[in-house]
Amino acid sequence: MNLNQVTVPSLDLAKSVAFYEKLGLKLIVKALPNYARFECPEGEATFSIHQVEALPEGDGVMVYFECRNLDDYVRELVEKGIEFDEMPNDKRWIWREARLRDPDLNQLVLYYAGKNRKNPPWRIV
Repeated sequence: MNLNQVTVPSLDLAKSVAFYEKLGLKLIVKALPNYARFECPEGEATFSIHQVEALPEGDGVMVYFECRNLDDYVRELVEKGIEFDEMPNDKRWIWREARLRDPDLNQLVLYYAGKNRKNPPWRIV
């Protein structure tokens, strides 16, 4: 089994498509107003958004995108007008993270973990 895609809800796909393109994802399916799908700049995973009439309540889903040059990438996004809730910082779980929300308030985490992504010191062997 391999992860194909993650899909998040959106009230306004046109607005969300523009946001995710600004983040650097490549639009590969544009079935507005109901659905859009993107390729990530690296790897084989895809990411999609779908139209909903109401957003789910609560904290919702957190989507993590790994970025090799996190600090530089976040600086580029800030220059493009992307606002962050949390700028890059080191976490106790040995990842460096920056946090933001998309236009529908879905939580996004841009991070770099290197070898600790799948092999932290506390990994079960």
